[in-house]
Amino acid sequence: MTIEQFSSSRGRPMRPALRAAALSLLAAAALTATPAAAQSVTFEDATFVNKGLVGVGRVASNAVDRYSETLGGWGSGMALNLHSWTSNWGGGYRGDLYALPDRGWNTQGTTDFRGRLQRFELTFKPFYGTSTANQNQIILNYNTSILFNGGATTGLDPAGVRPAQAPFPDLPIASNGHISVDDEAVVYPGDGTVWVSEEYGPYIYHYSLTGKLLGAIRPPEAFIPRRKNSAGAIVENFSANSPPVGVTYNPDPGNPVSGRQNNQGLEGLAMSPDRRTLFALLQSALIQDLDTSNTKTTRRNTRLLAYDISGRAPRLVGEYVVQLPLYQDQTTKKTKLLIAAQSELFALNDHQFLVLARDSSAGFTTSNPASVYRSIDLIDISHATNIGGSAYDEPTGSIAPLGVLNSSITPAAYQKFLDINDNAQLNKFGLHNGLPNDKNDLYEKWESIAVAPVGDRDFPQDYFIFVASDNDFITQQGFMAGQAYQDASGANVDTLILAYRVTLPTYDPPRPSDDRPR
Repeated sequence: MTIEQFSSSRGRPMRPALRAAALSLLAAAALTATPAAAQSVTFEDATFVNKGLVGVGRVASNAVDRYSETLGGWGSGMALNLHSWTSNWGGGYRGDLYALPDRGWNTQGTTDFRGRLQRFELTFKPFYGTSTANQNQIILNYNTSILFNGGATTGLDPAGVRPAQAPFPDLPIASNGHISVDDEAVVYPGDGTVWVSEEYGPYIYHYSLTGKLLGAIRPPEAFIPRRKNSAGAIVENFSANSPPVGVTYNPDPGNPVSGRQNNQGLEGLAMSPDRRTLFALLQSALIQDLDTSNTKTTRRNTRLLAYDISGRAPRLVGEYVVQLPLYQDQTTKKTKLLIAAQSELFALNDHQFLVLARDSSAGFTTSNPASVYRSIDLIDISHATNIGGSAYDEPTGSIAPLGVLNSSITPAAYQKFLDINDNAQLNKFGLHNGLPNDKNDLYEKWESIAVAPVGDRDFPQDYFIFVASDNDFITQQGFMAGQAYQDASGANVDTLILAYRVTLPTYDPPRPSDDRPR
């Protein structure tokens, strides 16, 4: 029985003080041991604490959705409906989770996968003990899928441009005429809509919870990918050089000459707690903000956009530089620092964020089983330079020629926080980072964050951070776009979701609002 059900059975609402006491008792009842090895960092005069991994869950690689297509990739983005988040007397919690798959199975080429939102019922009972063989503290019960419509979408690589048709800007389209989207992050404001950022545009789309396309945000021109056409003119070209399955591009288009890099679009999306500002973060630097001959060592200076969405139309009100974290290249003993691109953003307030940064090509199914950098970090834009609307937003505007940040620009403050690769935590649940390269070795891509309150009166600033992997739809029993498939890796990669208990002293949680479809 939940607190709300108990209150209802008494015939009157539970007083706030009594409800708080009950939540505290629930949290205490869930503790089987004191969380060990808490790790803290001080950032902008506040102390953030990682109290450790307290739950794991899996969704099988061969699961299917209501359209009989593989239920994968949904760890690309997720958002909790906080209005549904409840706790019970047994120390457990439940809530509705919206999860966003990206462009579909694409390890061997892009497919005609229709964009959609997956909805799950999440149940969670934290484990505070020293070790367990179980990985079932988080259960995800699939509920339904919401197809995006009002302009059919596809995961196929863009092959052209649909000219602007009010209220929509130019849109990337595939060879079948459908809007090409590589969805990567989702925000659920609680008003019956969702905002989705993606990589092809890179654009931000606004949908109702029936899947209807309501609007689209085109970023500043500096973000728009451009290439030379056959006549030698520089034109917008949204291809990510990701040909469909069985197709080879000739000539190879390579990266754009300016704008977002291939597959390095708007990976992070967040909303301020007052629901007035939408933030979007590029996975790594724009082409003109790096050295194309040394991309992996110069793509550090990425950009964070801020849009006021309180009016009739979104309005750019801020743009900031975020310098991504560095890590040592494992392929050489010489000092060579690579850059951990970001995969998700979550707003703690109107100026501080959680950001998920990671390395690439490391983990289960790869030749390198151990990752160096997978971390949920902290950033603060309070003292960062706002470059929004300046010459830096022109098509070739550069903040960092050859990857060196202009000295007149102050970037956001950055602090490493929660190490996902920490084997002391992973091992408690039978997981690991590194050998053996099996299903319990974390898969490469961790790409989504959701946050929910613990409800502990003694620790009112404690929250659960849920973080999930994108399994790239890798399975040997796949089905998509009318075709069965077997991934060439020979592997079956489940989608994993982890839960950490943390102290977030500056988090200003939004008030839950009713879920009323538009």
